[in-house]
Order: sequence, then C-alpha cells, then structure tokens
Amino acid sequence: MGFSGHLVFARSNRPLLEALVFDSLDEELEDAVHVWEPRPDGWQTLQLDQGIWHDEYLPVLVDWSKAPACVADISDSDIALVTGLDATGQRWQAWLNLDNAARLLVDEPEDVDDVIEWLDTPEFHDAVRRKRAELDLEVPSDAAGALAWAAAADIPATAQQSRIEELLRSQEAFAEDLFSTLLDELGFPQCARCL
Repeated sequence: MGFSGHLVFARSNRPLLEALVFDSLDEELEDAVHVWEPRPDGWQTLQLDQGIWHDEYLPVLVDWSKAPACVADISDSDIALVTGLDATGQRWQAWLNLDNAARLLVDEPEDVDDVIEWLDTPEFHDAVRRKRAELDLEVPSDAAGALAWAAAADIPATAQQSRIEELLRSQEAFAEDLFSTLLDELGFPQCARCL
C-alpha cells in the first residue's frame, strides 16, 4: 500500500508546523507529520497522514506565510490532486497520474450490481478512456495555472508550458515523486541532497 495523505508546500523563514493551521495538533497527530528535506529560500514540504489537512487550511497558510502555497492530496501513491493558491487568491488545480485518476473519477452506472465485475467490462474501459480524454483537455490550462502560481512565488520563468503539460500527462509509480518533479520543473530551488 502506498501513501495516502497530503503534501503541503509553502515558504517561510519559520518551520511550517508553526503555522496557525497546525495549532490544534496534539502529540499523537504530530507523529503523523513528516518534514521533507527543505529547499533553499525557505521552501518546505510537510507530509501529513490522512485526516490532518482540510481544504480550508490553504488560504490560512498562504495568509500566514505571505507567499503562494500548494497541497497535493495523494491517494495510495497512485494519484494526486494538486491545488495551488497565491496571495491574491488565484487558485489552480491539476491531477497527477491521469490514467489512474481517470479510473478513479469515472462515474459508476446506477444499474451496476457488482462493482468488481464492472471494472472488467468493455463499458468500464470505454468510460475510462472518455474520462482520460476529458482530463487531458484540462492539461493546458492546468499547466498555465501552475506556471502563473510559480511566477507569483517569484520563481524565475524558466519552465516551458509544453514541458509542464508533458509532466502532467506523465505516469509515475509514486504520485509523490511526480509532485516533487513538478516543483523542480516549475523552477523551485532543489534541496541540496536532492540534486
């Protein structure tokens, strides 16, 4: 089984765990938070086990840090939904591992009695292909949103939109790795040990 939880990426001169959104963590929950190797210029990533992060925390974190932030909601290391927010309230989202996301997001017909059997039908595979095509249509705007978010974070514009689109369409065994690669490709400084 892979990781299910959230990766929180933000910038601060102080540890991210000091942010207001984490004030209510008790000792038990603090054990479910892992700090990744920091990136230069105060960029930090926290790995939070399932159930600690809530969507309404992102604007609070951006307000606290006075910098753009993003969160990857990861399911079993298979997929991630990345949501970014800048200080002006501009928001973007992108799915990572689109093939897996399409399988998860496909609507199950109401007349299906056995979901397991349905997963092995031509109808399911057709529905997945259609959902994958829908997600693919969103990739250019998702990539543009990610690039605008990185620019709002004062990251030099070295990334090419076509490269970000290619990355958003790529498939990796671990969505966490794809999230890190996305940050690298957007131009965020890499941690010294990660080079």
